[in-house]
Amino acid sequence: MEHTFVSALVLLLLVLDPLGSLPVFISVLRGVPPQRRTRVALRETAIAFLVLLGFMFGGKHFLALMHLSERSLEVAGGVILLVIAMRMIFASGGSLYAAEAREPFIFPLAVPLLAGPSAMATVLLLASRAPQRMADWVAALTVAMAVCGVVMLASERMRRLLGDSVVSAMEKLMGLVLTAIAVEMILAGIKRYFFGG
Repeated sequence: MEHTFVSALVLLLLVLDPLGSLPVFISVLRGVPPQRRTRVALRETAIAFLVLLGFMFGGKHFLALMHLSERSLEVAGGVILLVIAMRMIFASGGSLYAAEAREPFIFPLAVPLLAGPSAMATVLLLASRAPQRMADWVAALTVAMAVCGVVMLASERMRRLLGDSVVSAMEKLMGLVLTAIAVEMILAGIKRYFFGG
């Protein structure tokens, strides 16, 4: 499955799922003083970006170190995305992370909410499949993380504007699209395993 800048951006946005993370953003940032929320949101987004950028550039070395092939990564990444997509579609609306009284640092906003296993697998896969197009993947990741940062900053306002039912419906729609992408990744990995290319 060959990706363009636009398809990589859409894939990253689906995997990062900023709208689906709205309840978590709201829950975690509720314990942060209003005057510090912007700073915290920008910091956590930047940390997640650096983590994913590290995985993107270190992907080939990681695969070599672990003796993994691109085909196994493609199938594994597809399976992870499929699990994430199923959770998005059948989510009951509960938050995975309870609000904390202290200011969040790295956990849970940067890692694992933004830079989670599915996002790491996705950037590894993009970089390993087409390393010559690294500039496109970095640009797609930058735009996707910027979108996540904006959504995090505007999370409370967006929830009030859209309403919980609209946010939930959008998350389920994104989960459906992500399911199709995950199946495509699994089939592409299996095809490359048996027929090469």
